[in-house]
Amino acid sequence: MVAAYIPNASRGLKNIDYRVQQWDPDFRIYLKKLMKKKPVILGGDLNIAHTSNDLKNDVSNWNKTAGYTDREIEQFNKLIDMGFEDSYRRLYPKKEAYTFWTYMGNARSRNVGWRLDYFMLQVNLRKF
Repeated sequence: MVAAYIPNASRGLKNIDYRVQQWDPDFRIYLKKLMKKKPVILGGDLNIAHTSNDLKNDVSNWNKTAGYTDREIEQFNKLIDMGFEDSYRRLYPKKEAYTFWTYMGNARSRNVGWRLDYFMLQVNLRKF
């Protein structure tokens, strides 16, 4: 089990280059090494909304807000290409459910949130 907090690309996307060019590739290398030794489950705050179902206001945030850019989604897709699967989306492909709400604008009470936290299972571990 790998528990992770993945760095956020930050407001204004000022850290996106670090995130997608250094952190994500290095993290995948680490996971690949572990996968050679034993099965891996990845859980934690991956700081990305992978699909439009994973945040309330997808259109207004697309390619403008950290956690919902083409570049970050491309990196997440590389985890999937490695053999990981989003366990929640496997069970609930279209359900609107979030794990993060900003403290501003009564976001939680209005359910204006993002799903940034995941349990990624190796597909060969799946027993659904």
